[in-house]
Amino acid sequence: MLKRLAKHNMKCQYIIDNCNNVYDDEHEEYQYLNLIHDILEHGTMEKGRNGNTKSIFGASMIFSLSNNKIPILTTKRTAWKTCFKELLWFINGDTNNKNLQNQGVHIWDGNGSREFLNSRGLYNNDEGDLGPVYGHQWRHFNAQYLGCYHDYKGEGVDQLQQIIDILKNPDPVVRASRRLVLSAWNPCQLDEMALPPCHVLMQFNVTDGNKLSCALYQRSGDVGLGVPFIIASYSALTHIIAKHTGLIAHEFVYHLGNAHIYEEHIEALKEQLNRIPYDFPSIEISETRENCEKIENYKIEDIKIINYKSHELISMKMIA
Repeated sequence: MLKRLAKHNMKCQYIIDNCNNVYDDEHEEYQYLNLIHDILEHGTMEKGRNGNTKSIFGASMIFSLSNNKIPILTTKRTAWKTCFKELLWFINGDTNNKNLQNQGVHIWDGNGSREFLNSRGLYNNDEGDLGPVYGHQWRHFNAQYLGCYHDYKGEGVDQLQQIIDILKNPDPVVRASRRLVLSAWNPCQLDEMALPPCHVLMQFNVTDGNKLSCALYQRSGDVGLGVPFIIASYSALTHIIAKHTGLIAHEFVYHLGNAHIYEEHIEALKEQLNRIPYDFPSIEISETRENCEKIENYKIEDIKIINYKSHELISMKMIA
């Protein structure tokens, strides 16, 4: 661990030496590229439940959200609409994969298949019923799970709304609470979930009276495919909550436990290391009477990404 940390400041120079172009090494995307390099250089190859991964334990990144900036990675094309549709699905407390499929989103298909549900012992779940995953815990924490078609209104703990209510409080001392924590990890219901949550704990924090930041802890991060989505998703969530509560989005702070690269993704990510990042885009969120009333009323049409320029897509197999 100490050897890996001692070499941390050398990684940016490694990338510079392996590129033919001159670029601004202060670009925040290099945190992600450095993570890839760190894993490839210093990670250990481990055999897991769904394949071999090269991994390290412990990594962090900080992204500015000031001036409506949003860190959608640019060294490969990121499907931000797909990402944000999933985010809004979480916000709505939804656990039915068919509602994502109807929007052309297929990132949960592997975990919602009949075969996969059976492998988890969820024989009574309809295909596509993912159990009490993220949305259920965000909006109805620990409510008895009665299937994805049940109306859970008023059941369980609405963690997201509790945080929103505090952030809307006019008293700056109340808004500055250090208890603005939301957990997706519920040991009581893990065995009912198609997939135990990877991004498990978020904390919001207000500074200077009106600057909203979000810190996320993720127990397990697929660096090739999952991590770029998480960076975009939780940054967008912070922007949405800031808009909804009259605050200003400030930072997204990202902590990873097991950060890993699947063996099948290694060559693709080596290719990505040689790309120069473009400037991050900005985000605009429409405000209407409807979504002012409830955060679950935001729609994908309310979110606009401006000046997103990226390198071409790098295809990687999704591993369930």
